[in-house]
Amino acid sequence: MRLRCAVLDDFQSVATTLADWSPLQERVEVVSFTEHIATEDELTLALEDFDIVVTLRERVPFPASLLDRLPRLKLLIASGMRNSVIDYAAAERNGVTVCGTESTSTPPVELTWALLLGLARGIVTENDALRANGPWQSTVGADLHGRRLGLLGLGKIGGRVARVGLAFGMEVVAWSRNLTEERADEVGVQLAGSKEELLATSDFVSLHLVLSDRTRGLLGAPELALLKPTAYLVNTSRAALVDQDALLAVLREGRIAGAGVDVFDVEPLPADHPLRTAPRLLATPHLGYVSQNNYRTYYGQAVEDIEAFLAGEPVRRLG
Repeated sequence: MRLRCAVLDDFQSVATTLADWSPLQERVEVVSFTEHIATEDELTLALEDFDIVVTLRERVPFPASLLDRLPRLKLLIASGMRNSVIDYAAAERNGVTVCGTESTSTPPVELTWALLLGLARGIVTENDALRANGPWQSTVGADLHGRRLGLLGLGKIGGRVARVGLAFGMEVVAWSRNLTEERADEVGVQLAGSKEELLATSDFVSLHLVLSDRTRGLLGAPELALLKPTAYLVNTSRAALVDQDALLAVLREGRIAGAGVDVFDVEPLPADHPLRTAPRLLATPHLGYVSQNNYRTYYGQAVEDIEAFLAGEPVRRLG
């Protein structure tokens, strides 16, 4: 009897076409789920007959309460090599091997700039007007050259975002709790004296931090109040870095020029979520890592993970 493998959140129906699953066809039946499964009860019902589950990034939590209800599950594969929503101790207790895949940070860097440029030049507004035979030129774009880009976080992604900003001729400053002068010099940017200074002086602010207890709610109402009324905020990292109610308030009240957001407190975003209709917001449905090369890596290495597991020699183990 073949094992059964569930691929979750295959929204674009590409999981079986962007990778070669044929080495597994005699041993594993692959079933793709193209709709998000939101609740633990629904997940239990959907996955109870599967031996293997492939999940994308951190879209679906696997807490102990869910893992305890999936006795048939033996292999859980998560894209990327870090996942904060899997209970590894519960997985081990239930005899579930957890593996990951490689990933590249290039796509979220590119999306960050797509959002920033889209905001600065009013791309969506102008495109909509052109298609609807609306006004010819209704916005005046914000220049990048000579403006200040403030980066909260200067790791792998933040560093690449910084270099693009420098190429545009921007003045780039960065801050995080552990950022050193040496790292800032390495990237060629200024080290901000404080988070507050960065927020108050930057024309564009972009977040590139790992979500943790220390960074959760990093930008609340007091911090957002420091932004210039002409400033733009971009978040392609994690929604919980920014107080969502405070962000909605500054957008609705016009206290900042706009925001570009790729991450949300609930995903997929409910139909009645206030961010769907928020003014001055350019939003994308968590596309940061959604690119052809990344997906080829995710699903191609998922196949490798399954082959290695079946051979009794799991690779890229997590936890």
